[in-house]
Amino acid sequence: MKPLGRLISALPSADRIVVSGPGSCGMSPPNRVDARNAIENLLFSYAERIDAGDFAGVGELFARARVLGPNGDVVGTGKDEIKTIFERSTRVYEDGSPMTQHVTTNVILTFGSDGQTASTRSRFTVMQALPDFPLQCIITGYYEDRFRHDEAEGWFFTERLMKPKLLGDLSRHLKYDLADV
Repeated sequence: MKPLGRLISALPSADRIVVSGPGSCGMSPPNRVDARNAIENLLFSYAERIDAGDFAGVGELFARARVLGPNGDVVGTGKDEIKTIFERSTRVYEDGSPMTQHVTTNVILTFGSDGQTASTRSRFTVMQALPDFPLQCIITGYYEDRFRHDEAEGWFFTERLMKPKLLGDLSRHLKYDLADV
């Protein structure tokens, strides 16, 4: 056996590793990996759905959640309110989309001690381009999200706090002036 093969075979298998310490919540690595993947998929699904102009789909993601504004005020709860908020606030173009690309990065994930809750902090960057509006970054900021897990539904959003940081030209994206909010 080659040296690398001996080293790999000497490592404990994932089913025998138990992570301990702050934030570990007693989950084994495969469960933590599956949970992280599921939570990241929720984060990235939001970006896909909003960029597609699928506000009903955005509402579905937040069906069991509330969305908070930058100051922590509740701006909407549940799928119908969230869908309506995006329909009323987001410009949509001929192809049915807002002509944006939301990019979510720097995901920091913490599991609750019960293993059934989690929170993330992440950053967002939104780009937009139209025939008469050159490609540009229109807004950046932070998301602070909370999640819960149940056996029937898996992981789902329970809360999203949106904190804009840097504002560009949002006139082609929003139907209102964010500075007035």
